[in-house]
Amino acid sequence: MSTAQEVRYSRPYGLAITVGLIAYGLVYLLIALIAVQLAFGHAQQEATQQGALEELAGTPFGHLLLWIVAIGLFALVIWRVLELVWGHLKLQKKLSSIGRGIVYLVLGISAVKVANGAGASSSGTQRTMSARVMEHPAGRVLIVAIGVAIIAIACYQLYKAYSKNFTEDLAGGISDVTILLGRIGYAAKGIAFLVMGVMFGWAAISYDPQKAGGLDTALHTIKDQPFGTVLLAVLAAGIACFGLYCFIWSCNARR
Repeated sequence: MSTAQEVRYSRPYGLAITVGLIAYGLVYLLIALIAVQLAFGHAQQEATQQGALEELAGTPFGHLLLWIVAIGLFALVIWRVLELVWGHLKLQKKLSSIGRGIVYLVLGISAVKVANGAGASSSGTQRTMSARVMEHPAGRVLIVAIGVAIIAIACYQLYKAYSKNFTEDLAGGISDVTILLGRIGYAAKGIAFLVMGVMFGWAAISYDPQKAGGLDTALHTIKDQPFGTVLLAVLAAGIACFGLYCFIWSCNARR
């Protein structure tokens, strides 16, 4: 067995993956909390991963927790790299591992930045970037392409909820509660991403970069609909389910 494979199956590395998935779940639980606050008009942070990290920073021992979250997420990046090298994955699984690795890396870097006091409004930044992109001749096409990519991610999340193929990430026995949490969680993520993707596309069509934004903008859009408070509260519950699923995943991650 090579050194890389020994690392992959070592106990400390398994513990690092566990911490990372718990950290990932915690971020989504905080997003769900902020979404509930948004639904009832009491949100202090944006309902984004960045906002969740800033919410965590404001808790007792928040900066220490942020460093633990960052280390755990970077461990998940290494997990995905080793999975690509030694996992003998099919193309679809390789693409999924690459995408997950990028998400963990970006979130880990964000955790370090927030821990160092460099938090920023992600949705506002995305709208500013959208405005700059639209200034270029092919900018609207690029924004549409981003919207299509986000919609594709949304469809994949909804497919995972429908097909239950997320259970392939789990080792050992899988309870009905785990499957239910996973299905609800992935469905909620899919709906949120779908709204984001549609908004990016509409921003390009209407030539209005203010319509393009991240998760927080998408959740505000949902809130502005008829019965929006109820819809947003239900979606927040779904996002919380994904956070709880990550806790279970952390104990049964297939390496």
